[in-house]
Amino acid sequence: MDPDRNAAAVPMRKFGRAGVPDIAEVPGGQLVDLPGRGRTYVVDIPGPAGAPTLILLHGTASTAYLTWFPALQVLARTFRVVLFDQRWHGRGIQSERFTVEDCADDVLAVADALDIRDPICVGYSLGGVVAQLAAHRHPERVRGLVLCATPYRFQEKWRERAFHLAWGTFADAVGPYSLRRARQLLRRLPDVPEHTWTKGGMQRWAMTELRSTSGWAIAQVIAAVGRFDSGAWLSELTAPTAVVITTRDKAIPVYRQLEMATMIPGASIHLVKAGHTACAFAADKFVPVLAQACEEVAARSAVSPKRVQR
Repeated sequence: MDPDRNAAAVPMRKFGRAGVPDIAEVPGGQLVDLPGRGRTYVVDIPGPAGAPTLILLHGTASTAYLTWFPALQVLARTFRVVLFDQRWHGRGIQSERFTVEDCADDVLAVADALDIRDPICVGYSLGGVVAQLAAHRHPERVRGLVLCATPYRFQEKWRERAFHLAWGTFADAVGPYSLRRARQLLRRLPDVPEHTWTKGGMQRWAMTELRSTSGWAIAQVIAAVGRFDSGAWLSELTAPTAVVITTRDKAIPVYRQLEMATMIPGASIHLVKAGHTACAFAADKFVPVLAQACEEVAARSAVSPKRVQR
């Protein structure tokens, strides 16, 4: 990838009333082929020479940019920052099916494509689920974890079980259409602009990104994620971990985020007084805590014993 094209991170000159930067310049990216898997849109911001690498993983129904653009400038001061659209989202891989296992393996495929040996995986919501599984499946490769607004399981209460059962039934019924619709939307997506916008221009871009993931595809994602439960192996994770808890979250119960943190050996806890959309709509609160969590994990991973190999 062209480093000159990606060198300019997002200048957060000012946070608006909702915590969203009023002006932003998005660093450039490109479509990257992942052998045997497909292609996805990847942004690679170099950061300081020799810096650890963060791979940022976005949430359900979002894109890499939409989840992470408020944090890019701050993180790029200390880290090389890589972000990409996960499969079935935005410009991500359009596969015949969606599984969390494929998403986890995509993380390491992106790392291989960019010659990254041991990234720190930073996940938000769905991205946190993917990050957990990537660390479980590839413990020798994942240097650290930062899990934000993330659960370790979903189907605990009867309402949750009913919700995911309904989505799973719907997903089975519309599966073939989901892929066709996702491919149609992908062809209609404009290139990501590389210039400074007005606030109105940013809002129009954000809506385009949000609409780039088909509702039919989201049904598949929710059905797959609803079956996820890492409770049986969380205690086996060896990568240094920080858990960023959104304390006003109505989508992911706070107690479940806290339970997850206590189940991961040595995990640190970082609190953000905001809801589930803190990454974008309370960025003034979220970004400083995120940066602190990433820096702590990087420091711990630099001195931690060699990770377990299986």
